[in-house]
Amino acid sequence: MSSLKNVLNFQAGLGVLANMFLLVSYTFIILNHRPKPTDMISCQLAFIHIVLLLTGGDIWLKEIVESLNVDNDFKCKTTFYINRVMRGLSICVTCLLSVFQAVTISHSTSLLAKFKYKLKKQHMVYAFLFIWSFNLLFSSNRIFYAGAFTNVSEIKQMKVSKSCSLFSTNYIFRALILTVTISRDVFLVGVMLGASAYMVVILFRHQKQHKHLHSLSHLRASPERRATQTILLLVIFFVVMYWMDFIMSSTAVLSWMYDPVILSVQKFVMNVYPTITPLVQISSDKRIIDTLKSLQSKCHQIF
Repeated sequence: MSSLKNVLNFQAGLGVLANMFLLVSYTFIILNHRPKPTDMISCQLAFIHIVLLLTGGDIWLKEIVESLNVDNDFKCKTTFYINRVMRGLSICVTCLLSVFQAVTISHSTSLLAKFKYKLKKQHMVYAFLFIWSFNLLFSSNRIFYAGAFTNVSEIKQMKVSKSCSLFSTNYIFRALILTVTISRDVFLVGVMLGASAYMVVILFRHQKQHKHLHSLSHLRASPERRATQTILLLVIFFVVMYWMDFIMSSTAVLSWMYDPVILSVQKFVMNVYPTITPLVQISSDKRIIDTLKSLQSKCHQIF
């Protein structure tokens, strides 16, 4: 278990640092340069992933809250609720990112083209407000059956971290919550996959139509193409990791049994996407790479 904890610590640390760097980079780009439409979404996603990693269990939050005089029950309810909200926001914002990119690269004659001019900053703010409000309300039921771990009756509680538990509720209620959650996730993943399939078709047609005009290396170097490929990679990665995590957590909730090793593996799987996402975005965004290169050259000049 100690080795698993070390792996989770390293994973969480890497993810938080990478997302913080990405958040600062995109904030700087948005404030000081002409940002791309997807930069605001990526900035939001980086913030969500930082909070998601910090509230993913006792690994980080214990050290942060331990020095404060906070009731354990309040801490457990708050962190569990925030973590579930962030998980919901992660899938919603990833879905928004894929749809936005699909609309951005759509042809002027397509059905999606009419939405290009409607996707302004103001509409983006409305979309964020709706997504945040929806997830804050959707996950509010978590407050009522999460709390500090007690030794009163282990049958009536399921330990999900060192000091936090889920308390037993009616099986029908658990099944209902799970059904609603699955419905939401299936819908969002379906939209993501649909947008991804549309983008693949657009890229294929673009390459086929312009093959006689441009070399393949030029097509690969296209910023629009590179951004689309990055989002496609993130969507595929998200779908695989999300459903692995969802299957493990749903099985545990319905059977009301959590093995410590399975819980650690689930946390690792849950944190893979928020850890890998900023690394993929940093390595594929030429603006961030150029900024790093310029900073490196300045450091060489100074030292």
